Amino acid sequence: MASNDNDPFYLRYGYHPALPSDLTHSPDTSDTGHSGKHGHEFLEFEYSHGRLRYANNSNYRNDSLIRKEMWVGPLVVKELKRIVESSEITKEDDTNWPKKNIVGKQELEIRVGNDHIAFETAKIGSLVDIQDSEDPEGLRVFYYLVQDLKCLIFSLISLHFKIKPI
Repeated sequence: MASNDNDPFYLRYGYHPALPSDLTHSPDTSDTGHSGKHGHEFLEFEYSHGRLRYANNSNYRNDSLIRKEMWVGPLVVKELKRIVESSEITKEDDTNWPKKNIVGKQELEIRVGNDHIAFETAKIGSLVDIQDSEDPEGLRVFYYLVQDLKCLIFSLISLHFKIKPI
């Protein structure tokens, strides 16, 4: 199966577009997810104790909620840790990052070794959003880490559920 239960590594990412009601409320009162043209939208993935879970709800073209779960082996866990550690995200601080807003928010929580971090920031649409922020270097680390993690996790989910056993 996967890594052992004493593994201190944990990873969770979530993207939640803002609700239409957030347009009239302060950012601190927003709920998670977007209830708009395509319904309640969100994207989340989580790794813990050898299990990778993924959820995506966009309702685009009447799609239903997509939930996938799979067990991953020690090599995948090692690669997830390598990506996180090489990014040096644990040295960053989200104090000066854009706060969640009418576009939405992103959350990233990681526990690796003795470090436990949790970040929350506004949705980053492009590198221009990063350059215009108060902490472009830290936000760039966050942005590229999230892109790398999404790429790996989307690939794993896609491959895992397309392969048919003999």
